[in-house]
Amino acid sequence: MKLLNEKSKEGSSSFNISELDIQTNIPENLKRIDLNIPELSEVEIIRHYTNLSKYNFGVDNGPYPLGSCTMKYNPKINEVAAKIPEFNIHPLSQHNKGTLEIIHQLQQYLCEITGMHAFSTQPAAGAHGESTGIMIMKAWFQKLGERRTKVIIPDSCHGTNPASVSLCGFEPLHVKSSSSGGIDLDDLRQNMGKDIVGIMITNPNTLGIFDENILKITKIIHDYGGLCYLDGANMNPMLGVVKPGDFGIDIVHLNLHKTFSTPHGGGGPGSGPVGVKKELEPFLPNPRIIKKNEKLGFEQSKDSIGKVHSFYGNFGILLRAYSYIRSIGASGLRNIAENAVLNANYMKEKLKEHYHLHYDRICQHEFVIDDSLMPDGVTTNDIAKRLMDFGFHPPTIYFPLIIKGAMLIEPTETESKENLDAFIEAMKVIKEEAESDPEKLTKAPLKAPIGRIDTVHAARKPKLTWHST
Repeated sequence: MKLLNEKSKEGSSSFNISELDIQTNIPENLKRIDLNIPELSEVEIIRHYTNLSKYNFGVDNGPYPLGSCTMKYNPKINEVAAKIPEFNIHPLSQHNKGTLEIIHQLQQYLCEITGMHAFSTQPAAGAHGESTGIMIMKAWFQKLGERRTKVIIPDSCHGTNPASVSLCGFEPLHVKSSSSGGIDLDDLRQNMGKDIVGIMITNPNTLGIFDENILKITKIIHDYGGLCYLDGANMNPMLGVVKPGDFGIDIVHLNLHKTFSTPHGGGGPGSGPVGVKKELEPFLPNPRIIKKNEKLGFEQSKDSIGKVHSFYGNFGILLRAYSYIRSIGASGLRNIAENAVLNANYMKEKLKEHYHLHYDRICQHEFVIDDSLMPDGVTTNDIAKRLMDFGFHPPTIYFPLIIKGAMLIEPTETESKENLDAFIEAMKVIKEEAESDPEKLTKAPLKAPIGRIDTVHAARKPKLTWHST
């Protein structure tokens, strides 16, 4: 597809720029004489962007089973709520009590959902929430006068976890997974010491497994005075079923843009509120929105890690999450979790007849298969590319890193049985093609606007700008 610049034809312009009738003090040598704006008619521009939009694929187009990053359909009522004109107000306005009330209520809902005692809505994304949480851990031990240097991270962690730990000046210390997919308790105990800040754990983990030893894990950490941080990116299957605070978590971040109704990807906007237990509340970012004597206000804490975002965070995302929670209620949240788990296990059981399932046990919201049973050198990458021809967005591939050729699949609760069966059938056909016509897979996608690209080259040497010749 040609770019607007390439389609440009002199004299076809659909706009006119009038001469300025104001005086400026811009020196002549700094003024730009020519401006290379594409010249196209209105209809050409409309058709360009309409056709471009058809090449895009999102959760509104079809199933998007991107494991470890929940990509589910987002009810449009929440988009409507985010567009209510009365909420389009400056944060410093004297008439912003409604927005503060929304944020305060959302904080209370998130506390109820997670078992935490206080939340800050400032962090603007999941990774931002991670670094905020680790900063709180750092401030906690500085307050205690203890110098600890290492944060334990399971080898099945999210990729951002070690980065967040390092960014805050700590050393990530990996512990290995057990044969059943949880944390190896012996390895965890061997790594414990007084230099351990705590653990940064994802549960259910990136294998889709809820660690049955989570109570033992958090006790081991607490016995050494450490803190337990939960990466809440996988909160979807726990909604209304289990609270992280009940299994020993001290700090948690949530990805509102994944679990609570807002599309994510492409750089945001997102929202990664951080919740803490009571003793860590003074360390949350300043200022905090609180209610005393039925009056909303701001609270500043001298122990706070400081401000991590302007004003209250990405309010539009908070509003969508608030609308989502209010519209479906407590029973609705539990239904989400139950259906997400049901869908994942249904698909897992069907696919394990054709693909290798590394951990053959009940999963939560996602599961991992790999390409070890594929014939004729057909790889996970080939399978992912071919899936596009069947109208499905590929799942996460080659992650988690501890499984060679991994395909991490998360169907989510929003997909019907018909859609699940269609995905399963596509995967079955792909397996048959691998046996009968492997070359078809190595050339896939065959129906996409652009065929197989060199993904490594595209990632390392992207061409993001256009230059005229």
